[in-house]
Amino acid sequence: MKILVTGAKGFVGRNLCSQLNNIKEGKARWYEGVQIEEVFEYDLGNTQEELDKFCAEADFVFNLAGVNRPQNQEEFMQGNFGFASLLLDTLKKYNNSCPVMISSSIQATLAGRFGNSEYGRSKKAGEELMFQYAEETGAKVLIYRFPNLFGKWCRPNYNSAIATFCNNIANDLPIQVNDRSVEMELLYIDDLVDEMIAALAGKEHRCEYDGINVVPQGDSSLITQHSSLPRYCYCPITHHTTLGEIVDTINECANATANTNGINMIPLPQGSLKYKLMTTYLSYLPKEKAIYPLKMNVDARGSFTELMHTLDCGQVSINISKPGITKGEHWHHSKWETFIVVSGHGLIQMRKEGTDEVWNYEVSGDNIQAIHMLPGYTHNIINLSETEDLVTVMYCNEIFNPNRADTYFDPVE
Repeated sequence: MKILVTGAKGFVGRNLCSQLNNIKEGKARWYEGVQIEEVFEYDLGNTQEELDKFCAEADFVFNLAGVNRPQNQEEFMQGNFGFASLLLDTLKKYNNSCPVMISSSIQATLAGRFGNSEYGRSKKAGEELMFQYAEETGAKVLIYRFPNLFGKWCRPNYNSAIATFCNNIANDLPIQVNDRSVEMELLYIDDLVDEMIAALAGKEHRCEYDGINVVPQGDSSLITQHSSLPRYCYCPITHHTTLGEIVDTINECANATANTNGINMIPLPQGSLKYKLMTTYLSYLPKEKAIYPLKMNVDARGSFTELMHTLDCGQVSINISKPGITKGEHWHHSKWETFIVVSGHGLIQMRKEGTDEVWNYEVSGDNIQAIHMLPGYTHNIINLSETEDLVTVMYCNEIFNPNRADTYFDPVE
């Protein structure tokens, strides 16, 4: 399959082309029913001759080209309707009736606060052009009305509040929030890309609209007023929130990654809005913030460095022991740990309090294993090497509290 993407250098186009090329090169193998031979990337720097070639050969078209921040209102219609006309005329020139997807906007509903939107009118005109094209040629058309998009590679200080907030907070620049209560529907770029790739395999999600509200395929309350096949497409994964909640979450993400005593890992359920905002925020970090020092607790025996703290799942640390050094020799009531030697050669010992039996575990970075330090068992870790450091990843189920350490000295042997 040969894919034409117009607006390929824009926010959506860049992310889509990146994943299409990953599929083409065999790097993304989880998309069933999608085989890609070529990705034609078209943008402002390309020629009409190239558009002709692409339109003659394409098996599927993603039309993402458009104008959203013009110098004057007339450019909306020229950029959003005019290019769509050129694209469709070029496809007709080569009798190519392949499927065509067009990126519209929720503003094209011209409902509510979008009633006087020139941008919405230009997008609506583009939609009507697509419907006419489908009737004339029999081509399959897929019209997506995007809500507020966000994610990596989005241009800040342009037309995305989230991009601007992430960029400015990451770079210690001021942000302005006029009304924290403003409600927003958000669509994450990776979710949108997955939906568009699903459309390549004929698995798009169809809908109609009741004002600005999506009525998914299968909901007959509105679909019966239109054709049997809903005219629009949509991405089923969006998030509803407020401007204030967005800013608070981005600030929380920023604070979590800026702690020099270790990263404070806030709960980030996969697929949640907070997960996606953290990912987006991190993509705007400047070079100097992508690296930061950690507090190393160093003595003659080696070092101990806390890497990550979590709110409810404890902490992860790195322990380095010098040759011949024994560390530990203590036990806990409720605290428990997991030791993973990743470099060097060592011995981990445990003994249940009140007993004499010692459990010995010889460990090495050449054969990585995880060993639980059990509650009520005194334990240690010994570097058996005379020349090399012993490096151990240590997980503990709670963050260390010096005021209630739950740590009691007692040699294993």
